[in-house]
Amino acid sequence: MTVFFFALVVIFAGVFAFLNGFRDASTSVALAVRTRALTPTVAVLLAGLFNFIGAALSATLALEVSRTWIQLPAGQNGLTILLAGLASAVLWGVYNWWRGIPSSSTHALVGGLAGAGVASVAVGGNSVGGVDTSLLFQVVLPLLLSPAIAFVGAYLLVWPASWAARYTPPNVVNGRSRRAQAVAAGAIAFAHGLQDGQRTAAVLILALLASGLSGGGSAPIWVALLTASALTAGTLAGGWRISYTIGYRLVRLDPLRGFVAQLCSSVLLLVGAVGLHWPISTTHTVTTAVLGAGTNQRFAATNRRVVIRVLAFWVLTPIATAAAAFVLELALSPIAGL
Repeated sequence: MTVFFFALVVIFAGVFAFLNGFRDASTSVALAVRTRALTPTVAVLLAGLFNFIGAALSATLALEVSRTWIQLPAGQNGLTILLAGLASAVLWGVYNWWRGIPSSSTHALVGGLAGAGVASVAVGGNSVGGVDTSLLFQVVLPLLLSPAIAFVGAYLLVWPASWAARYTPPNVVNGRSRRAQAVAAGAIAFAHGLQDGQRTAAVLILALLASGLSGGGSAPIWVALLTASALTAGTLAGGWRISYTIGYRLVRLDPLRGFVAQLCSSVLLLVGAVGLHWPISTTHTVTTAVLGAGTNQRFAATNRRVVIRVLAFWVLTPIATAAAAFVLELALSPIAGL
């Protein structure tokens, strides 16, 4: 039965990574397509390539993440907690895609693991260690800090960018901004692979530890390949519902402001992933940077109704996945012998 639950966790981890790429492809391609910096086909291929590179490299960081993230109980109890958390995150991700809402996969997963851990304790199983710290540093603080930093940073960067282009013809400014956006789109896709690839790879390593199939001394090569392949496949499939929300429904942007938003996002994500090892949400960072750059205009360009709806879903994400995982873990507990 342990091997069966382990196989289910691997399958759902692959689905989670695929859906992550499918939904979050919009973070790197939406603005580039919106401002005609890249065609949709080229943008998705570019995002897929750099997502694969970033996710493959993230496996080197995933081992450390798995050691400092959460501590799962051994055996079937730990595997069912992972399974319930992944399943709830997948279900919530599909619903968000259907509604066209950009939301954080990491927040959904952490919320799901927290809910599953509470359910495990409720039926007499073991708890999930470190989940309170994960909720604080991977959900609450990023939810408050990274969007604020991205919004303010992009808003302020519009002024020096506009000042530098004040004597340049608009068609030249637009052309240069579109070329710069193409580079920034690749940087965001690479950072997304680094950030989100770590989570899926860490889940797989935790599953290996819980099942007793690995001692945790190293990350198997198949973990990196599965994570990178699933994330890239999802990116190539493309979640255009969310791309439409970011590129067209949230705010109206010209190429210069689109470049500012993507530049600010890529810098924050790369510094957070590589330099500071912060679990920054790619979706939150890009979305709020777009809002920041779009707000710094002489006319009202922001769709406030859509913004409020997106913010409400961000707050609701960990709560909804925790509730769903709680129910799923209760359903799985008799099968796991709890």
